[in-house]
Amino acid sequence: MKEIIAVIRMNKVNTTKKALADIGICGMHAMKVMGRGKMQVDFSIINELGTKEEIGGLLAEGLAQGARLIPKRMLTILVQDGDVEKVVNTIIKVNKEGHNGDGKIFVAPVLDALRIRTGEQGEAAV
Repeated sequence: MKEIIAVIRMNKVNTTKKALADIGICGMHAMKVMGRGKMQVDFSIINELGTKEEIGGLLAEGLAQGARLIPKRMLTILVQDGDVEKVVNTIIKVNKEGHNGDGKIFVAPVLDALRIRTGEQGEAAV
């Protein structure tokens, strides 16, 4: 079993959910998260342009020095090993626009799973 963690843009959640449902993946968790990637803001450009200019699609007004956190959505999906590739490819297909901030996907092994209601364990619990 694997856990797929996808951090995506907020406006892509419904499209991603539908695409995953279309390939038979319906179970997931979605959480509101705040974060940022490696993109650095050049504050000297902001100072030259003034405080109300748009830079890289972001309004510079109120932009504080340091790391600015951007609202995102984090999806966690538990799948059997054979489904990892199709889930990852589906998430990429829906979310890839070729811009900074398209998202990240992490795949991690899951040692065990238990269904509380029935006591099922392992892949049966997924």
